[in-house]
Amino acid sequence: MDKIVTTGIKGKGIRSDCFITLEISESFSSGHVIDLTSKVKSLYGSSIINLCKDILNFYEIKNAHLFVEDSGALPFVIAARLEAAIKMLIYTDKEYLLPFLAENKYKKFKDSRRFSRLYLPGNTPSLMINAGIHKPDGVILDLEDAVAPTKKYEARFLVRNALRNIDFYGAERMVRINQMPMGIEDLNYIVPHNVNLILLPKCESAAQIHLLEENIEKIKTKHGIVNTIFIMPIIESALGVINAYEIAKSSPNVVSLAIGLEDYTADICTKRTNEGLESFFARSMVVNAARAAGIQPIDSVFSDISDMEALKVNVLKSKALGFDGMGCIHPRQIIVIHENYAPDDVEIEKAKKIVKAFLEANEKGLGVVALGSKMIDPPVVKRAEKTIQIAINTGKISLNWREEDEQQ
Repeated sequence: MDKIVTTGIKGKGIRSDCFITLEISESFSSGHVIDLTSKVKSLYGSSIINLCKDILNFYEIKNAHLFVEDSGALPFVIAARLEAAIKMLIYTDKEYLLPFLAENKYKKFKDSRRFSRLYLPGNTPSLMINAGIHKPDGVILDLEDAVAPTKKYEARFLVRNALRNIDFYGAERMVRINQMPMGIEDLNYIVPHNVNLILLPKCESAAQIHLLEENIEKIKTKHGIVNTIFIMPIIESALGVINAYEIAKSSPNVVSLAIGLEDYTADICTKRTNEGLESFFARSMVVNAARAAGIQPIDSVFSDISDMEALKVNVLKSKALGFDGMGCIHPRQIIVIHENYAPDDVEIEKAKKIVKAFLEANEKGLGVVALGSKMIDPPVVKRAEKTIQIAINTGKISLNWREEDEQQ
């Protein structure tokens, strides 16, 4: 019986992608027939055809008619589209994997800076390829809301290959999986491929975190993976807000707690506004839950990508509430987010005075740290040290700031 399937995207304005039509039939006797349409056929046609032949042979497909409509797709995209098509037609647990890019083997840490995280639709390679050059703190390959239901299966292959084959220039490599229980299946495509952090959408209980971790550990054990994979639950409902602290402290691998305001405001039957009165309670709950658990509170995205001044106002409000960062949906938002979550001059000067007082007290062997007539508690010192470190990392002060201050 003939079998035919299509994967990928085509049409006006599509770039860095391809559209695959694969037909397998026992009646074919001519081996592999590959028909390629591409504007770069004269330059790369033979390499594209050879890649397709290699994949078909890898899966031991003897007779196939393959039509490839190329719109400038890189090899990892073509491989993902064709592999997805093959696995829609035949059952196999084999994986066709291109070599892992050496630049992608870095690790991140629990307290890594997370001012910005850039959402990238998991089925749109054109938006992934150069995302790292904009220097977000994290990139999110999104398998959930940004992917149409009919494309979720093939998006998994694309996200897997992106984790292996795109240079994100040091950004934390994040993936937002689908809601439970569908998200469990997503893990097989991301856990073995050096994902740094997994976002769990619409999280409402610690039990969901425990189920997520149980499945992550099974896959890690199967593949001999020792790297820690961090978790960022996203609170998007009234129940999630009420259970925020339980979720935040559910695992040592939960490093931040995010809020998603579009779904949250829909859940409480109201509209999201720029003033944010409707979400003040929820945002405050998330901040307090995260701080009580010793992790980072992360704010929602700001959806107006054309209004940078409104974004700045939103970031400053977010920072004033206690958030450490937020999501973004366009690269132009990154610099505004970074500049305004970073400590300002007043915060830096105050932090300098506290750290200096702490260091001087230690040098004198004093057990009590004082600044003027005020006693300074250890948490205040810790916060000041973090402010100084952020100021150094963002270039607002130098690593030798003490010596420079003494010389002035």
